[in-house]
This record gives sequence, C-alpha cells and structure tokens, in this order.
Amino acid sequence: MAKPANYTSEEGSFPTLVLEVLPALAGLRLDQALARLLPRESRSRLARLVDEGAVLVDGERARPRDRLHGGERIDVTLLPRPEEAAFRPEEIALDVVHEDGDVLVVAKPAGLVVHPGSGNWAGTMLNALLHRVPALKTLPRAGIVHRLDKETSGLLVVAKNEAAMQDLVRQLQARTVKRTYLAIVRGAVPDAGTVEAPIGRHPTQRTRMAVVPGGKPAITHYRVRERFGAHALVECDLETGRTHQIRVHLASIGHPLEGDPVYGARGARRLPRQALHAWKLAFVHPGTGKKVHFTAPPPADFEALVAELRSGT
Repeated sequence: MAKPANYTSEEGSFPTLVLEVLPALAGLRLDQALARLLPRESRSRLARLVDEGAVLVDGERARPRDRLHGGERIDVTLLPRPEEAAFRPEEIALDVVHEDGDVLVVAKPAGLVVHPGSGNWAGTMLNALLHRVPALKTLPRAGIVHRLDKETSGLLVVAKNEAAMQDLVRQLQARTVKRTYLAIVRGAVPDAGTVEAPIGRHPTQRTRMAVVPGGKPAITHYRVRERFGAHALVECDLETGRTHQIRVHLASIGHPLEGDPVYGARGARRLPRQALHAWKLAFVHPGTGKKVHFTAPPPADFEALVAELRSGT
C-alpha cells in the first residue's frame, strides 16, 4: 500500500517518516490511510500528529477527513508522545524556601501540578526541579517524596540524593513528618476534633475519593483558629497522607472546604479552588539528624478571602 518508509532527521529535530501512497489507498480519508500505513501507532496519536501539523500531504497541512487520490507523498514528523516529555527539564520558576546538599523545600503555588500524569505531561513541578537540579534525573520521581493537589498551595520537601530520599520516605511511613495545613471551611465546625475514617476510591465516581469501608486508614486532627459567621479558618494536622485526605474528611463531617469543586457544598464559591494551604512542615533533616521546621504564608487569594470573611463581606 505504501513504499518502504524512509526516516530522515537533522540534529536537534524529530525524525520524519516519508511515505508514498499507492493506488490501493486511493479514496480513503487521510486518517483511515494513516491507520493502515502505521498500524503500530494508536489512532489518537495519529490524530494528534495531524492536528499539530506534523503530517504533510505533498508538503501541505491536511485534515483527517481529506481524501487521498494515490501517488501523494506523506511526511509524518514523529513528535514525541506526551508521556515521553514528562521527565524533561523546563524553566519554571520555583519559590525555594530552603536548599542544601540533601533537601529542597519549595512553596508550591496553586495551579501547579506536582508530578506528570494523564492530561498533565509537562509544565509540572517535576519538570521545574529537573531544570534547577539536573542530578535529580537519577532519582525516582526526581526526589519527590510526597505531593499536594494541583490547586492546593504550600510546602513540599524534595530529596536531592538517594540516601536523603530513603530517609524521608522512612519518616513519612513512620508518620514522623509533621504537616500542618490551613483551610477555610463552611459551617459551624466544632472547636477541635479528630476525623479517623478510612479513605478509598469512590465506589461509583472513580475520579473522587471517599470515606469507604475497607479504605486505607486516615487520621486528620483539626482545630478552629478563627470564625467568620458561616465560615471558619481551621488548622489541620495530618497523621496520614491519603489522596484528598483533608478535603474528604472535612466534607464527611459536613464542613467542606470553601471553593472545593469536587467535595464542596452546593452554591456559589468564594474561591475558584479549594481553600487549602500547606502551612508548616517539620521533619528530621536526613543529613544532620536535627529536626527542622519551615513555614510558608498563605498565598494572596487565600489571604484575600480571609480578609473578606473577617470584614463580613
């Protein structure tokens, strides 16, 4: 159906696959022909290559529905799959709170994904870390030992060598890393309390977490720092670090985080994201053996909401 492929490339560029369409493919749409010519490639990847202008028919960009007549030359530039770019350095600004030869403590802004994954293969904190500290490419997950949700701001510690990473992972497993969060919640939450409830995947909504029988043990301690009528500023301490733990636990007792689009209460939101900030972080330094403490003030949008609630607006 096509002449044997030729691969051409220039230094610093992506390889290009050159095909000549034989008469057997005449009348087919471009996307149908590509699926036959390149059966090892997924249809979704071929569609992405066409959409991004990486497929040329006789030197011109084409649409998936364009019909072939036979005899055309198709150039397919093999752009990397999104996941292939996941561990590439990117020049992304980081708010570094502390750095030494063993650890890096960063204040993550809301909106920054920590680790590449489906739908977020680039532009993550991992990409930024690899740019700042290229040696992190030798460590699993570039030294990231714990995470924050995309829209949660605050402190993260990153290991800079294998020994430090093993030590920090051990501390996390032993629950000796102390993580304190600030959250703005809805409702008349009790002055203080503990939520001890197992967390797992929601039984029907697989992108959500929930308190479920048989879930992983999870413990959150909380206390009210300030009240604002229908809201409260709450301090939360984690004993465990389950996915969405604070958001799920506080919602489970009827006090969801303000602005939370997944676990929040219905009605207008005062913030376009969950009002959650990783405020304090404490752990035993893997190099010195001494306990270290770090604090990051809440970001401007969080502070602005506190000010509005405090003023009664």
